[in-house]
Amino acid sequence: MRTTALNAAHRALGAKLVEFGGWEMPISYPTGTIAEHLACRQSAVVFDVSHLGTVRVEGPLAFELLQKVLSNDLRKIAPGKTQYTHLLDPVTADVLDDIIVWWVAEDIFDVMPNASNTDRVVQYLGGVDTTQSRCVIALQGPQARHMMSTISVEASEVSRNHVQAINVMGSACVVAGTGYTGEDGLELAVPLSGAAELWQRLINNGVLPAGLGARDTLRLEAGLPLHGHELGGGITSLQANLGWVLGLNKDQFQGKEAVLREKASGVTKKLVGLSTEGRRPPREGSSILRNGSVIGSVTSGNFSPVLEHGIALGFVDPNTELGDEVSIDVRGTELPGRVVPYPFYKKSV
Repeated sequence: MRTTALNAAHRALGAKLVEFGGWEMPISYPTGTIAEHLACRQSAVVFDVSHLGTVRVEGPLAFELLQKVLSNDLRKIAPGKTQYTHLLDPVTADVLDDIIVWWVAEDIFDVMPNASNTDRVVQYLGGVDTTQSRCVIALQGPQARHMMSTISVEASEVSRNHVQAINVMGSACVVAGTGYTGEDGLELAVPLSGAAELWQRLINNGVLPAGLGARDTLRLEAGLPLHGHELGGGITSLQANLGWVLGLNKDQFQGKEAVLREKASGVTKKLVGLSTEGRRPPREGSSILRNGSVIGSVTSGNFSPVLEHGIALGFVDPNTELGDEVSIDVRGTELPGRVVPYPFYKKSV
């Protein structure tokens, strides 16, 4: 099992460590997942997300290659910016992975796949897997930029969906205005030699460490999909309400023909938000029922620390409407619920 360069720091902080995507990662710290979640909504937290992959694709043909394979249209952005995109199955248009592309410089791209999909991305794109050469530290929350400014004003000023190479505490970092929490924040790819020092500096400055448990409840409140749940085999971008990542104006991208067929025929299922009463949450795999008939299945569910009731995402019959009353079968107990818009939480302006 792989470990990150911050493994000793997590142990020193009393983290509960679990296996995730082949890595030993902190699921929570002694403060607990709910406290970590609320700290991200109210102030700032720091995550180690070094398990996520990084594939560097560079050279004069890099743009053309990414444009031909990945679903989104890189012509919408420019060097110094980031873009969310999908890698689709060439035959079915199922989402093989959802990816953030950091366009670092004119002919340099850092493609950021999910933890278990790095080899697959290299298979389709080539490039060099640089995952083991850096840590990725995610500083998230309404106070994230302020906390970063106490260490590097230049890094704190990298705006949302932008990316920049910056020297932070003597380390050559790549800093992006990205995240996975529904809050403002930064993600820093830090050389292994400088990761522990930066992590400790943030902790010493009062930033609360947070684990993957809080990261999951935060992304669920924000209505963000997770590969293997809302995306993956048997799930297309259109079914997941993510048609905006499909660059249909491009001459081609991998899976485009299958996308056009599905667009013409209509989706066979769609992703919806679900709200339930009380603290008992819906759970992945639970059946969704309407008028006693199963219409779908929960893909992610949990208790919302901000809303203080259960929330979930799930795929249902495409004729399901917002406001429909449903029930969710959780181990034989039916939780009353309703189909609602998501994201469930939006940060205050």
